[in-house]
Amino acid sequence: MLDTKDMAEMVPAAPAELAFRDDEGVLRPEYVEQVAEAIRGNDAASLRARAAELHEADMGDLIEALDQDLRPRLIELLGSDFDFTALTEVDDTVRDEILDELPSETVAEGVRDLDSDDAAELLEDLPKQDQDEILGQLPAHERFAVERLLQYPEDTAGRRMQTEFIAVPPFWTVGQTIDYMRETPDLPDRFFELYVVDPAYQFRGVVALDRVLRTKRPVTIADLVEAEKYKVHAADDLEEVARLFEHYNLIAAPVVDDSDRLVGVITVDDVVDIITKEADEDVKALGGVSRHEEFSDSVWTIARSRFPWLLANLVTALLASWVIRQFEGALGKMVALAVLMPVVASMGGNAGTQTMTVAVRAIATRDLGPANSWRFLRRELLVGVFNGIGFAIIIGTIAALWFNITDLGLVIGLAVLTVLAVAALGGLVIPLVLDRMGADPAVSSGPFVTTITDVVGFAAFLGIATLWFGLG
Repeated sequence: MLDTKDMAEMVPAAPAELAFRDDEGVLRPEYVEQVAEAIRGNDAASLRARAAELHEADMGDLIEALDQDLRPRLIELLGSDFDFTALTEVDDTVRDEILDELPSETVAEGVRDLDSDDAAELLEDLPKQDQDEILGQLPAHERFAVERLLQYPEDTAGRRMQTEFIAVPPFWTVGQTIDYMRETPDLPDRFFELYVVDPAYQFRGVVALDRVLRTKRPVTIADLVEAEKYKVHAADDLEEVARLFEHYNLIAAPVVDDSDRLVGVITVDDVVDIITKEADEDVKALGGVSRHEEFSDSVWTIARSRFPWLLANLVTALLASWVIRQFEGALGKMVALAVLMPVVASMGGNAGTQTMTVAVRAIATRDLGPANSWRFLRRELLVGVFNGIGFAIIIGTIAALWFNITDLGLVIGLAVLTVLAVAALGGLVIPLVLDRMGADPAVSSGPFVTTITDVVGFAAFLGIATLWFGLG
């Protein structure tokens, strides 16, 4: 009999790669340093022991954690153990730097093992000459598949679909179909549906894999076909595709061309990437950051991309300053006005940003449109008024006690009520108008909302004060 100690000794130790992240899911610095030391020492065996079995997403994180000069050497040392899918998990800037350093033969060898959509994503940002050099080293059928994807515009379903799928004729039986899937080696690694096509490859419908497995062998596929209501056109925008998946809880969707021929399939993992990317871009745009800015970009690239937004905000600030100057006489007679002005501007700016954020998101998800815009407008305006009344009382009381001037509390209270109502109005109307004009409200709304809240806030506060106290 083996005792507990003997049995414990027989259990293999947990592989080192299981401890490469800490309790919060962050790569351990000591693990990254061990990998870096193995690369610097050209110790391929040690590197494989630590990194060869990583999931492609974890490998992507490791690549980004390494110094720039070590990244290509990691790939070369791992050789055939490196999964090039990991390069689709890193920032575009990091990926382009790595591909520039690697020999085209190495890249071509790695691309050969990728699904068509991953291969297209890997090569899409390379110069045309480099693309041709790499594609020229692929087998003809693989090269044709990737080249076809690269011909579709960016951010369309055609660019992100994969051309590996299972298509069967309607006259096949369930038995023939199952035998085909068992005996054919070159099938997608994972699939959820079978697509039914006629001899001209015209799309005729879809059959869920579980339905095939639950049906007797003699039954024909034609008897199982479900007319696919949710097919995607190759030219459809990726945001629309993601919205379709979200709305109808799809796992996969067939992609057809202008002639309704089946040309590819989009799966839910692609859609998750699309949703994540779009959300990331919208957050950046609302903050005045370029949609294409990456964490790994250089100082010059980031500074250049942020400059136009800051310039736009400078223009709005100068306009607000011009409004203030029109009341310089009132400011000279009552210093308290200058002290309280930032309060009015800050409250208006924050309220406008809140409404604008909700509006931009609702427009992006198609929750806000002409049919419900008036209801949404009334709601936001009432929210602005209710909050305005509450903060008018709070700020008015503070101002009156602070400066021992009761009327000053009334003045700033009226100004705060006005600016919060206008901020709610502007934060909704401006994104709607920009969307109607064809502009991206996520990118363009910020400076306009800021201008309105600052100008209205200063004009309301100083204008009411001038009239109330006779400071003109």
